[in-house]
Amino acid sequence: MLINPNFQNVITEVTFVLNMQLEEKVALGDESNPCISKSTRLPRKRFYRARAHSNPLSDSHFPVPISPQHFEYSLHYPHFFPTPDSCSSTKKIEFADVGCGFGGLLISLATLFPDTLMIGMELRDKVTEYVKERILALRVSNPGQYQNVSVVRTNSMKYIPNYFEKSQLSKMFFLFPDPHFKEKNHRRRVISPFLLDEYAYVIKPGGIIYTITDVEELGEWMKSCLENHPMFESLTEEELEADPVVKLLSCATEEGQKVSRNEGQTFKAVYRRIVLKD
Repeated sequence: MLINPNFQNVITEVTFVLNMQLEEKVALGDESNPCISKSTRLPRKRFYRARAHSNPLSDSHFPVPISPQHFEYSLHYPHFFPTPDSCSSTKKIEFADVGCGFGGLLISLATLFPDTLMIGMELRDKVTEYVKERILALRVSNPGQYQNVSVVRTNSMKYIPNYFEKSQLSKMFFLFPDPHFKEKNHRRRVISPFLLDEYAYVIKPGGIIYTITDVEELGEWMKSCLENHPMFESLTEEELEADPVVKLLSCATEEGQKVSRNEGQTFKAVYRRIVLKD
């Protein structure tokens, strides 16, 4: 549901208080919480397990900003935006990990690009909560780090324009998405011709879409969609080799690590948003 502006301040204050309470518990080492590891102070993944995928076409009930200008940067990135008033800054989210899972890629990118704001977008509530607590714990145990990364529970297939302005993003990630094998369910795939229109809108010229899967048919589908879209062009082998992010696609996520352990194949498609010539 879209957030009514009349309730925006209430939601902001409640969320802020809850985040502060959670951060305080992590900092103090909440011994009574079995969901937190006593040794690492990180959340235990087994308490946040959920179905591998959710139906993106079903109706879910969670707050969604009515426009990118209503996104609460101070709640997600308090280090960069100490107060709600500071959200008028020109600094914006640049990386979006769509279907971020347990946040492995985000955590790796956070230290690789410490001054770049990035966000994970996840539909499953338990998984989103895990990533949120993981980020808060890492912030506490590593002062000054991981302040540039956050997560939000949302349906990216419906609400991308509610979060990002035109040409705002420089990178979007789609790692091991649901293959939706049945032909009648292909419309649920997160890479499709009509969704690429939206992605082309929010990615700035020269920005990059990264995709990877261990399902060959899905890999061919995503590559075909990108190849046939007029606003995207593939990176050359030399560019792929020089991009440090490409190396993370296979190893940073839980799913990628599982594929690697099983000696499975992966299929990448990395494309650039073209620069229109005058």
